[in-house]
Amino acid sequence: MAVIAFEGVQLLDVTGPAEVFGTANRFGARYDVRTVSPSGADVRTSSGVRIGVDGAAGDLPPRLNTVVVAGRSDWRQAVTDDDIVDCVAEVVRRSDRVTSVCAGAFLLAHVGVLDGRRAATHWRLADALAAAYPLVSVETDPLFVTDGHVTTSAGITAGIDLALSLVEDDHGPDLAREVARELVVFMARPAGQSQFSVRLTPKEARHPQLRRAMDTVVADPAAPHSLDTLARAVGVSPRHLSRLFRGETGMSPGQYLESARLEAARILLETGDEPVDAVASRSGFGSAETMRRAFHQTLGVAPTTYRARFRSTKPDR
Repeated sequence: MAVIAFEGVQLLDVTGPAEVFGTANRFGARYDVRTVSPSGADVRTSSGVRIGVDGAAGDLPPRLNTVVVAGRSDWRQAVTDDDIVDCVAEVVRRSDRVTSVCAGAFLLAHVGVLDGRRAATHWRLADALAAAYPLVSVETDPLFVTDGHVTTSAGITAGIDLALSLVEDDHGPDLAREVARELVVFMARPAGQSQFSVRLTPKEARHPQLRRAMDTVVADPAAPHSLDTLARAVGVSPRHLSRLFRGETGMSPGQYLESARLEAARILLETGDEPVDAVASRSGFGSAETMRRAFHQTLGVAPTTYRARFRSTKPDR
């Protein structure tokens, strides 16, 4: 097994999976994990912590079972570094199973491994991956995606989820469960990446009438907005406003309204103590049940669960 590291790599992209495989060995697995860098020299990670490596890619055995390609937040610099790209291409070519963590997906896409495949990366980078590599089908919610012999994971700590899934593939759920217990992590983390995304609503629109309509909704998401009332407020026809929403946001006006209400509810749950019924009313959902359905459909968790996860790090809050 090889883990590829390089200057500026995110520390947990490397050490998270390595810790999972090392822990699995304590329960009967026999992983031989080797960390390599393009030059064979130690690397300084994004956090400033220097990590040692076992050598260069050329020092690895001719055939590998698995390669883990770590990432760095400045993915553009990584994919334009010939030494990094050549290292990844060489090790990938010699591996039966190819994986990446976070922005490591950009390197796999750059060397052509993800062409025609489904893939995941950090939610913040998903649009950039899709735009830079249009042959890749980017999925924004899963913590990791497997397509054939290639598995790509979401951001940073999702590399642990990915590694646990590999352990389960290799040695079954019982051993993987023991590793999860030892590391005090979920065997299967509940829900996907959407619960961690800071904003689900679209970026600022270019068209002035659309911006005004969006601002009207965000200013008071609980108001009884309709396509007709929004169109009158901004001075365009309902049909034209609907076309603007579709063209610039990819949403219908109704979908945008729900996303704004969901965002408002999230903020109220994160920062306040109001009961769920009150949050539903203030954010425009009308009832707690309607809000619960919206949360489950979009975020994969209930409002009460969302509040428990994101309100505070203190269990008693």
